[in-house]
Amino acid sequence: MKNIQITLTVNGQSKHWAIAPGDLLLDVLRREGYYGVKRGCETGECGACTVLLNDKPIDSCLMFAAQADGCQILTIEGVAHGDQLDPIQEAFLDHGATQCGFCTPGMILNAKALLEHHPHPTEDDVRNALSGNLCRCTGYSKPVEAVLAAAQSISEHAHRGKVRAR
Repeated sequence: MKNIQITLTVNGQSKHWAIAPGDLLLDVLRREGYYGVKRGCETGECGACTVLLNDKPIDSCLMFAAQADGCQILTIEGVAHGDQLDPIQEAFLDHGATQCGFCTPGMILNAKALLEHHPHPTEDDVRNALSGNLCRCTGYSKPVEAVLAAAQSISEHAHRGKVRAR
């Protein structure tokens, strides 16, 4: 089978990969070292393979890598800013929202997408955003609390920045 070339941006870095036409995005990302993208159900039900594709959460187990040609992808490895955790990651740690950690990357990426488009979510908004992530450990209360706390923290930080800029 002949390989095809794709060019995409992963976590802010341009990538050029040779892939087989039937390769799933999940498999290519893991093959390229992005192990935070987890293999779960392989049917799009669990959210363990969530990545942001052009700022929208998708299940990478349901998408051919070729479909991502020319797109921007954010994996959990690209959420932190160097050694500085993203406020959502900080909130997950502070609120004990991680147990085994298997579902955590998908939850954080779904939360990131939610807060980018809806910076002041309600509890129902958060529950809806996380509804595609199956978790056996946390019971969902702690992740919901963490996302709400992150929203508050991000809002306060943005407000302080505006006050200082005046």
